[in-house]
Amino acid sequence: MLKTEYILLILGMGLVTYIPRWFPLFFLTQRKIPQWFVEWLDLIHAAILSALIFSDLFVTGDPHRLEILQLKSMVAIPIFLFALRTKSLGGTVIMGMVLFWLAGRFFGGGI
Repeated sequence: MLKTEYILLILGMGLVTYIPRWFPLFFLTQRKIPQWFVEWLDLIHAAILSALIFSDLFVTGDPHRLEILQLKSMVAIPIFLFALRTKSLGGTVIMGMVLFWLAGRFFGGGI
């Protein structure tokens, strides 16, 4: 590719990234958003995170299959309970790292 094509490619990627972020900001900043919609928007982060975590913890193999009792899903249970109880992001991350490291160390590279 020529240098001009690289610049156009980068500008195009920036544009398709910028427009979806700018569009709602531009049209919704001057309007009163209903409370139910604000509450619904707050759930999007948890839904996306759940979808990412679920597929890593419970889907395995090629072709993909659902397998609930994997080592990493068993290790995730106490981490999840710790997070629910303490509501501590830092503590949950540290506990998760330690438990996954211990499981990998004592039960092999299955994680």
